[in-house]
Amino acid sequence: MTLTQEDIDFIKKHLSEWLTEQSLGKPPVVYEIELRERMVRVEEELRHQRELMQQGFVHMERRFELMEQRQQELREDMIARFEQVDKRFEQVDKRFEQVDKRFDEMLKRHDRHFLWLIGFIATVGGLIIAAGKWM
Repeated sequence: MTLTQEDIDFIKKHLSEWLTEQSLGKPPVVYEIELRERMVRVEEELRHQRELMQQGFVHMERRFELMEQRQQELREDMIARFEQVDKRFEQVDKRFEQVDKRFDEMLKRHDRHFLWLIGFIATVGGLIIAAGKWM
């Protein structure tokens, strides 16, 4: 079934009436008032949402500030602990230096004892050889 030009003109002419009838029988003025009320409610809800978002941003800023403060405290604590560790390492270094000195002293003593031993052996050997020639 094809539409004739008369049918198309008839539809164009009565289309706005049919749409008004389909809006639950309300006249256009009542429909406009209802639309305005809806717009006001939507604006109020948007304002409320904006206030909630601003409160959320304020809370997030506070949390970020608290996190930054906590990080700063942790940094300061780490620095203090590193300083303590450095002091301990310095103490250990001093202790190693003392041990090195003691080892150096022991080596010197052993060297002296070794020289005395070699001298003693050489003397005893020389005396034995001299005694062997005399006899």
